[in-house]
Amino acid sequence: MKVLVVDDETDVQTLFEQRFRREIRAGELQFAFALSGEKALTYLNEHASEYVLILSDINMPGMSGLELLRLIRTEHPTAPPTVMMITAYGDAESHDQAMRLGADAFLTKPLDFANLKEKLKSAL
Repeated sequence: MKVLVVDDETDVQTLFEQRFRREIRAGELQFAFALSGEKALTYLNEHASEYVLILSDINMPGMSGLELLRLIRTEHPTAPPTVMMITAYGDAESHDQAMRLGADAFLTKPLDFANLKEKLKSAL
């Protein structure tokens, strides 16, 4: 499965590569990383049919993860079918808005990687 992770924090890439080391080595998961919603859209346009899941932070400078989700669901019909939103703020308003916009899951930071691995397996 190919996963696009969208987060403005640069250390997220290292964290994911460490936590999913076995799955990456086994060829079960491939990750790409975008540091903004804008870069994620560009990446999706260039690799439209490759990615099956997006994990996106909500709070980012420029385009928020919620705006990215809205654009994916309304303007990119070939976008991945599964989009999971991640936030440091587990407030009900963000959760409700993400779900209304078509998110498949809502995760809070710090991420529970065991739970995330289960969600990724169930999304296959």
